[in-house]
Amino acid sequence: MQCGWPLLGPLQWIRYVNKQVKVKAGKDELLHGWLLTVDPVSASLVLVDFREVSGASVRVVMGHAVQLVEVLQDADEETARRLQSLFAPRQTSSLNLDPERLQRRRVSVRRWLEKNRVPVQEDGEQLMVAGALTLAAPYGPEDCCSSNQIILDRVQRLLRTNPHHLSSPEDQD
Repeated sequence: MQCGWPLLGPLQWIRYVNKQVKVKAGKDELLHGWLLTVDPVSASLVLVDFREVSGASVRVVMGHAVQLVEVLQDADEETARRLQSLFAPRQTSSLNLDPERLQRRRVSVRRWLEKNRVPVQEDGEQLMVAGALTLAAPYGPEDCCSSNQIILDRVQRLLRTNPHHLSSPEDQD
């Protein structure tokens, strides 16, 4: 790819994702890594460099600084899996909780929200908060899902202030 990286657009950028690339940025900076994604607004690159020991280094290269992107190799199956799981949420501890403990935790969180005057309804195994946020098992701050960032932030902060959010359900009564 020559000098018009920001002008290429998402349909061209997708061809570089999950590939090992060499990026020339700025005046003379040369970077190597696996291209995880490209920001569609700024054309910025997210490069991942897997360390030999467990872990990874993540670097963001601003789109306006990119001068050249060259594909070195495609990702094998293992590398593609590692790239996709890099920012995936960790498995929740709900797998270790029996249905009775999850029920007690759901009731406890619902009571806490109601005590703080937040409208909440049960929707099967999930809690629906203010009609704009869902809270799944095991009902912690990281289990919230909402497209409204303000509500998401406020409910997560409220759940973190719950004196029982880190304790087991048995300790709450």
